[in-house]
Amino acid sequence: MKNNTLAEIAARLLSAERILLFPHVRADGDALGSAVSLCAALREKRRQAYVLLEDEIAENLRFLMGDYCTTDCSAVGKPDVCVSVDCSDVDRFEKRRDVFFSADCKICIDHHVTTGSFGDMNYIDPEAAATGELIYELLVQMSAEITPFMADALYAAIETDTGGFRYSNTTRRSHLITAALFDSGLDSCRVCNEIYDSMRGEQLTLHAEALSGMRTFAGGQANLACVTREMLQNTGADMSESEGIVEKLRSIRGIEISVLLKEEDENVIKVSMRAKSRGDVAVISQKFGGGGHKKAAGCTIRLPMEEACRQIIDAVEEELEKECSQCAKE
Repeated sequence: MKNNTLAEIAARLLSAERILLFPHVRADGDALGSAVSLCAALREKRRQAYVLLEDEIAENLRFLMGDYCTTDCSAVGKPDVCVSVDCSDVDRFEKRRDVFFSADCKICIDHHVTTGSFGDMNYIDPEAAATGELIYELLVQMSAEITPFMADALYAAIETDTGGFRYSNTTRRSHLITAALFDSGLDSCRVCNEIYDSMRGEQLTLHAEALSGMRTFAGGQANLACVTREMLQNTGADMSESEGIVEKLRSIRGIEISVLLKEEDENVIKVSMRAKSRGDVAVISQKFGGGGHKKAAGCTIRLPMEEACRQIIDAVEEELEKECSQCAKE
């Protein structure tokens, strides 16, 4: 796939009047932070711009929404440009796809290695730790003044997708951009307090219940946990509050791959995977029609929970065995 340049994308955005931005469903810190910061910059340039959503934003990320987000598909009338942000494919905004393709120009900005070409203009950089890094560089090309709000939103994007700058995707680029955000008024303490230190009691109870059912497999190298609809009913939490469980699973000493399975509906299981130093979870997710990064990926399995668990366990064990074989040859 041929990339456009960020300069070309900046010029196209600035030539438009009506722009809609499309983060993926169940938007995480990177998707939402990237989208709202670009939206804010476009409004500073006197463009009509909104972030178009189709579902609820997790409570710990709602401080980023401002008045930038809407579920009204006609918020700007017929859009001149629609921009997908942090979306590896159009299934990541399924209920909004008709609106996306109604625009005169469709743009895709992402950092997932599995992203295909579905825009008229595309900028895909798998070397970026977060889409927030790409949006920062796009704002520079747009000669946008980065306000403290934009700095906070971009920091939320980069900080969450690098696991607090702990994951292997963290680079010098990540730190240099973050340093520049401090120059623009970033309040990193506020952002981290909102994201990590505002948990409801119901969320903590959900995490405890899910972790109490943790299964370890692959000779102690992998683990998984499940969140069912019954757990949500019992704890009073919602599914967005399962965020963070897979990272807790990954943090256990000796674990190389962790998996969280979430029962979104009957026979609809959303899977989140994380890898530490070994294994490629993007390869695993692609077996189930999903995508993502080598160390963070996801997919949907349309099976009962136990069968989904069995298939994921088999796939994870196969990936780790393959990794062991490669290491032995080296």
